[in-house]
Amino acid sequence: MENNDQRYLVQQNKIADGDKKPPVFAKVMRSKEGKFEGVSCIKHTEKATLMTVTEAQEVIHWASSKKSNAHEYATKVICLGQ
Repeated sequence: MENNDQRYLVQQNKIADGDKKPPVFAKVMRSKEGKFEGVSCIKHTEKATLMTVTEAQEVIHWASSKKSNAHEYATKVICLGQ
């Protein structure tokens, strides 16, 4: 049985805002079959998707290639509890 280490969140901060506004976190959208469909950003860590490092990298790749304003955000993978 595979042991998934699902303790990571993807966090984004708008560069222009500096430390004035709180960060947002990724919530992964999946089809009924479990296929990755995209990401939405939410303010609450309790509702954000916990994921493996590989899944987090997929989220970052999707956001940077699909979102036209991705260059306006500092995106990073954080360990749950940071």
